[in-house]
Amino acid sequence: MRARIGILTVSDRAYRGVYEDLGGPAIQDYMSEVLTNDWEPVAQVVPDELDAIQSALISLVDDEACSLVVTTGGTGPAARDITPEATEAVCEKMMPGFGELMRQVSLQFVPTAILSRQTAGIRGRALIVNLPGKPSAIRDCLDAVMPAVPYCIDLIEGACLTTDESRIKAFRPKSK
Repeated sequence: MRARIGILTVSDRAYRGVYEDLGGPAIQDYMSEVLTNDWEPVAQVVPDELDAIQSALISLVDDEACSLVVTTGGTGPAARDITPEATEAVCEKMMPGFGELMRQVSLQFVPTAILSRQTAGIRGRALIVNLPGKPSAIRDCLDAVMPAVPYCIDLIEGACLTTDESRIKAFRPKSK
């Protein structure tokens, strides 16, 4: 079964075409680098509006059957940064450990990482992970959490993801 991965860029300016979306392509490049299974990206760009973000997340999971949805942007403290709120509104379970680890790793590179509000949650058979908007931070954060992502998706009965172990060694318990 081909895995589908939603890539959601949340940015007023990228949505309006004021500047090029760099976050979404950075996520796609990362996934192409670390995943060894057959997968298909489903990319969208939406403005920093609660309804637009929620609708996109719901569509990517419920209509597009994505087992993983990775967002970029809208995780800071500014008034229009509302991606975590939209994520929490559409998820049945929140997975705060993802955000905790991403902040911890990011603090090694930039002291303002403490301002980031990345989080993750479960909707149906999908894991939704919020990332910052900067491509280098996207890579740092994904490197930190990716070892746990495939097993999390296994536990919620999503599509199987496998990684290139020379790049990212995904944790899966040993079979009995």
